[in-house]
Amino acid sequence: MKTITERLQGKDWQQVTDHMHEQGYAIVREVLTHKECNELIASYDADSTYRKTISMERYRFGAGEYKYFQYPLPDLITQIRETVYSHLAPIANKWMEVLQIEQKFPATHEALKLHCRERGQDKPTILILKYGRGGFNTLHQDLYGDVWFPMQAVLFLNEPGEDYTGGEFVLTEQIPRAQSKANVLQPRRGDMLLFTTNFRPAKGGRGYYRVNMKHGVSPLHSGQRHTLGIIFHDALS
Repeated sequence: MKTITERLQGKDWQQVTDHMHEQGYAIVREVLTHKECNELIASYDADSTYRKTISMERYRFGAGEYKYFQYPLPDLITQIRETVYSHLAPIANKWMEVLQIEQKFPATHEALKLHCRERGQDKPTILILKYGRGGFNTLHQDLYGDVWFPMQAVLFLNEPGEDYTGGEFVLTEQIPRAQSKANVLQPRRGDMLLFTTNFRPAKGGRGYYRVNMKHGVSPLHSGQRHTLGIIFHDALS
C-alpha cells in the first residue's frame, strides 16, 4: 500500500489550485483509508495524545467536543500537514500577490512553524472533533495569533448518510456590497476538504478584492460525526 505522502503526491494538485483560486475551497477524494479513519476515531479517547479538550457548549461555539493534539504529532498527521502545505504555499503567495498584501509564506512547513515559534506560537492546532445528535459548530475563523496561514484542511472520518445524517459543512462568503453566499458541502469518509481560513481573492471589474469567509457545521439529525482538522500555523495557547 502507498504511504499517505505518496497518495497525496499523486493527487491532481493543478485541479486543486484551480478550485482554490475559483471558489476558495477544493475537495480531494480518498485521502485516508477506511482503516486510517477508524484508527483516528478510536484514538479519540487516548488522553495522552492531546493537550486540551474543548466543550463547544461552554464557549458557545456550538454543541459537541474537540481535542487538540500535542507535539509530537502522530506520523500520519505530520506527513499530511507537511505534504499538503507544500502544495498550498504557492497558492497562498499568489493570493497575497494579487491582493497586494506584503506577506510571503515559506516553501516548507517547518519554516512556517519556526516563524510561529518566533512569535510565541508554539502549540499545535491539529484537532479532532466529535459531534452527536444535535451537534453543530457556529460560523468562525481559525486564526490563533498574529501569524496565520490562509488555508486549512479537514478530513472526514465518517460516512454521511450511513454513520450520521445532517452535519453538512457550511462555508459562507461575505461578498462586499452584496448578500452573503453559503456553500453547503458533504464530503465522504476519507475525503479532505481544503478551504480558506479567512478570505480569498475574487476578480472584479477593477482588479482583485477580498471575499471574507467563515465555516461551520450544520446540526446533526442522527448518529456521530468525527473530523480531523489540520491548521498549518501554531497557536499561542
